[in-house]
Amino acid sequence: MTIANSVLLTDLYQLTMLQTYHAERMQETAVFEMFVRRLPPERGFLLAAGLEQALDYLETLHFSADELDWLANCGRFSSQFVNSLAEFRFTGTVHALPEGTVFFADEPILRIIAPLPQAQLVESRLLNLIHYQTLIASKAARCVLAAPGKLLVDFGMRRAHGAEAGLLAARAAYLAGFGGTATVLAGMRFGIPLFGTMAHSLVQAHDREEDAFEHFAAAQPDNVVLLLDTYDTEAAARKLAALATHLQARGIAIKGVRIDSGDLGENARRVRRILDEGGLRQITLFASGDLDEYRLQELLARGAPIDGFGIGTRLDISTDAPTVELVYKLQEYADKPRRKRSEGKATWPGRKQVYRRTEADGAFAADCLGLEAYPQPGEPLLQPVMVEGRRLAPPEPLDVIRNRVRAQLAALPPALRSNRTAPPYTVIVAPELRELADRLDRETH
Repeated sequence: MTIANSVLLTDLYQLTMLQTYHAERMQETAVFEMFVRRLPPERGFLLAAGLEQALDYLETLHFSADELDWLANCGRFSSQFVNSLAEFRFTGTVHALPEGTVFFADEPILRIIAPLPQAQLVESRLLNLIHYQTLIASKAARCVLAAPGKLLVDFGMRRAHGAEAGLLAARAAYLAGFGGTATVLAGMRFGIPLFGTMAHSLVQAHDREEDAFEHFAAAQPDNVVLLLDTYDTEAAARKLAALATHLQARGIAIKGVRIDSGDLGENARRVRRILDEGGLRQITLFASGDLDEYRLQELLARGAPIDGFGIGTRLDISTDAPTVELVYKLQEYADKPRRKRSEGKATWPGRKQVYRRTEADGAFAADCLGLEAYPQPGEPLLQPVMVEGRRLAPPEPLDVIRNRVRAQLAALPPALRSNRTAPPYTVIVAPELRELADRLDRETH
């Protein structure tokens, strides 16, 4: 069993609560919802992602013999409780936003309906899976909006916080509209297109820069993208222009060049001029180096002749907003609505639905957060995806999710499609939901 599949990849308090529920026979149906309390200042919207991995986790959830042995011997849990975990499985119902759906604060993106112990135990890992991919997909979508029509490639695996993060960042960025990734396992696991060039070390390992270019081209004749800025970017571009005719005679075409340092816009203009003067207009320019949506916007506003971008560190750790307030809260237990009233952290109680209202042209007009039992005008966004612990449909192909993202981003109000601060999107709270919250507030605990 891998670390990622272990049911013990959770917080201790999940298990201590489960022992309490077991001792008190608290097994009635609970309803938990996952939502974001508030958007980061830098974000006008978020993009739901990670549902596929969440459903995998729920379908395969169980305690292994080794895990049960460890729990029995750790000194924290009764033998009766540990023995009860041997048959533990998730048998609940799940509603969720389809991956690639735009959402806003307070809107549930996932609802779990299951016996209380089951619904409780899954909290930490579900948040872990959905928070990260939602974070990265939302950042990637902003890059896509900042650089329409440009090739964007995830370069961030080496900076991601762990192996699983690097892999899932590639998936999240791709579903948000990136053209591909440099992470090879993502190509094998998810079928994501792979892109790569060369490192400075290959050039440094040769005595002559042009020899490095020629040897790399001979080894990768169908994917020749050369890195120009190891020493002198313009000099390297001139060497490449001289080499291109020689390679062409061998049936090898240079597809592109990459610039990774300095003033990317100015270097791109100079390299473009050298290549064009050498009759190499077909060679594309690719840039990388500490990029994000703000830098993309700046470069393109200055007219930088760059065809594609590799985006790494600032994407895979979402530098400007490295977390969102994604939480998982009890909204109903034993057929009674429940409401948390903590200062600054109060929740809207009951089983809720998000209803999206659109203009005649399909643009988002406003959302309504309401109780599921009181339908509101608009399209209901939460959809059933699992019943009795089993998926209702096979996993969605990533291309289907990408098309959904494309349509969702196109339907955003224009102010939210920019990376500047915009007025918040309108989310209306239905009167029935407000009345329920007010009634629960009047009750004494």
